[in-house]
Amino acid sequence: MNEKFMNGLLAFAGKMQSNPVLSAIKDAFIDTMPVVMLGSFCTLFQFVISSTAEGYLSLANVPGMSWLGALNPIWSTCNYGCMNFLAVMIVLGVSNHFAENIGHMGDRSVAFVALASFVTLMDTTAKAKTAGGEEVTISGVVGSTYTNANGLFTALLVGLVATYVYIKLVDSGKLVIKLPDSVPPNVSASFAVLFPAVITILGFGILGFIFSQFLHMNFFQVISTIMAPVQAIMTGLPGYLLVVLIMMLLWWFGIHGPNVMSAVTSPFMTAAWTANEEIYKATGSAQYTAASNYQIISAPFGSVFFSHTGSGITGGLIIAIMLFSKRDDFKAIARLAIPCGIFNINEPIIFGIPMVMNPLLGIPFFLAPVCSVIVGYILTKIGLCPMMVINAPWTTPTGILGFLASGARLMGGLCQLIAFATSVLIYTPFVIIANNQSEAAA
Repeated sequence: MNEKFMNGLLAFAGKMQSNPVLSAIKDAFIDTMPVVMLGSFCTLFQFVISSTAEGYLSLANVPGMSWLGALNPIWSTCNYGCMNFLAVMIVLGVSNHFAENIGHMGDRSVAFVALASFVTLMDTTAKAKTAGGEEVTISGVVGSTYTNANGLFTALLVGLVATYVYIKLVDSGKLVIKLPDSVPPNVSASFAVLFPAVITILGFGILGFIFSQFLHMNFFQVISTIMAPVQAIMTGLPGYLLVVLIMMLLWWFGIHGPNVMSAVTSPFMTAAWTANEEIYKATGSAQYTAASNYQIISAPFGSVFFSHTGSGITGGLIIAIMLFSKRDDFKAIARLAIPCGIFNINEPIIFGIPMVMNPLLGIPFFLAPVCSVIVGYILTKIGLCPMMVINAPWTTPTGILGFLASGARLMGGLCQLIAFATSVLIYTPFVIIANNQSEAAA
C-alpha cells in the first residue's frame, strides 16, 4: 500500500514538473525574478533612503542628509517600470516557454502575437477629472490595472491560449505564404506566419468585443471575477496550510515540493504581494487592520514564515541537534549544513540525516512550517508583526529577511525569529527520542 502510494505521488510530481503548461508558467515567473526583486527593493529604498515625510526612519531625515530625497524619482520610476508591466512580462515569458515546451523552437513572432492578443482585450479609454471637477473620457490610454499584477491571470490565460492557437495554425501548413527564394529569409519567415498571427490576434479582438457588448464587462473583469474565490482560498490560512502540507509531503518523498507547486502558487502569491505593495506605497503603513485591505499571506510572507532556513525550517533541527543530540552522525551532518542553512538552503540536511522517508523526524518536518505559518499569521493579525510587503531575496538569513520584508522594521525580524524558535522547540523532543533509539540499538 505504501509503495503504491509513493509510486503514485512520484508519478504525480513527475507529471506536474513535465507538464508543458505548468512548466511554462513556472519558468516565466522565474524569468521575472530579477526585475521583480529590483522593483520591490526600490519600494524599500523610497521609504528608508529618500522619504522626507515626518516620522519615517529614513536616511533623508538624518540632519545633513535631506539631499537623498532628490533621489526618490529614481526609485519610483524603476519600481514603476518593474512592477506595473509585470503582466506584460508574463505574457512574453509564458508564450516563449510554452512554445518551446510543445516543440516550436526559435519562432520569434510567437511572443509578439501573444502580446498583441493580450492588448486587444484592454479598454483604451479612461475616466478622468479636470481641474474644475468635470469628468471627461480620455481615449488612447491603457490603465496600469491591465498591465500590473491585476492582469496576471488574464496574462497567463492569453499567453497560453494565443500561443497554442497560433502554433496549431502554423503547423497545419495550410496558411503559409510562400515567397520566391530571392526574398531574404527573415522576410520570408515573417510572411510564412502572417495568416496564423492575423487569425489569432483577430480572434481575441472578437472575443473581447463579445464580452464587452453582451456581458458589459471586459475580459479582464470576467477573469478576475472567476479567479477571486480561488485567490481567497489560496491566500487564506486554511488553503495556504493545505498547500504547505502538500509541499512538505513531496519533500518527504525526496521531491522538491515548492518547485513542483510553484506553477500553481506563484500567480496567487505574486498577485497578493503586489496588491499589498501598492497599499504600502500609498499609505506608508505596514500595519495590518481590517480596513487596510492587506492580504496577510503573500509571496514575502511565505519566504519569511514558511521557508526560512529551508523547507521544513530545518534550521530548527540543526540547532536542536547541536544542543541535544548525542549522535555523532547527526552532529557531523548538522555542522556541515550550518553554512547552507543560514542562507535558507537545506538539501544537505534533508538528504544527509536523511529527512526523506524518515518516520520519526518526518513528524516535526511537517509540523514546524505549519506552526511557523500559524504563528506569523496570528502575530500579523493582532498587529504585533508588520505586514511583509517587500519581496526580499529568499536566500537572505533569518531575522534579516523579516526585517527587510517588513520594510526595514525591527519587529518584522523579531517576529520571524519567534516563529523560528518554535521550530527548535518542535524538533527538540524528536531529536531526544532519536538519541534513545540510538542507545537502544547500540
